[in-house]
Amino acid sequence: MATDRTLGPPGLFTGGRDRDPYPVYRVLRERYPLVYDARLDAWLVSRYADVVSALTDPRLVRPRSTQCCEPGDLRCTGASSLGGQREIAERTAYVLARRLAGRAEVDLVAEFCRWLPVGVLATAARMPYGALAGLRVATTERALASLLANLLDHPAQLAALRAAPGLIPHAWAESLRRDPPVHVLMRRAVRDVPLGGGTVPAGATVACLVGAAGRDPDRFANPDRFDLHRSDTGRLSIGCPATLQAQYGVRALLDAMPGLRWADGFRPVETGLLTRSPRILLVRTE
Repeated sequence: MATDRTLGPPGLFTGGRDRDPYPVYRVLRERYPLVYDARLDAWLVSRYADVVSALTDPRLVRPRSTQCCEPGDLRCTGASSLGGQREIAERTAYVLARRLAGRAEVDLVAEFCRWLPVGVLATAARMPYGALAGLRVATTERALASLLANLLDHPAQLAALRAAPGLIPHAWAESLRRDPPVHVLMRRAVRDVPLGGGTVPAGATVACLVGAAGRDPDRFANPDRFDLHRSDTGRLSIGCPATLQAQYGVRALLDAMPGLRWADGFRPVETGLLTRSPRILLVRTE
């Protein structure tokens, strides 16, 4: 039978859009694995196993409105089907990083994370940067911002990447697990679907809380910890395919900025609920 709607659990927007969502995620995972959110008009699933099940169940399909703009769709993240992606990503990252090197302070979101995916797309499409200046490749931008914030918050792990750049894909997957750019993916049930100990009725919407699933302690040890050496980051990192941009972006920044660190007194602040990341990353480069 379906989960009771009358018990008064927290909703996705409880506390406002910019509050820390993780306490609500914890309550949902522990007490309400499947619950209806009236404000969202959707059933919430938050445990890792349930979220993976929902995202892979053929009875739960993407709503029509997200068919071409969900994370994982190359058209949304700035990845192009044109050839030479590796070379384009490497060259674009190198040029951007060198332009910023040597400056006293830099906002990496505004001047690197935002422009790297746009630059890759512009180069692949053989278009001038200016023609795409208004384009916001938001998923990749936010994922890069969270990755850099995690690394700068953990200087020892940042140093490990300098010594072994081959670890960058591991850091990328771990950051996507811990701090995904998109916290909620929507699905629509085409028939009744057993899920999370209850049943989602046909025609209903399911909100898959990717941000909650990535920190499920039943799936990950010390889930709130960022650990680039984590051996298993799960299956949720499929939500953002811009691995080449992350790999060459981080490598270019480390090569161009030997003293990369937070600006004095700066601490990153994540904002957003459906999508979430730091909006400013103020750093010193030398």
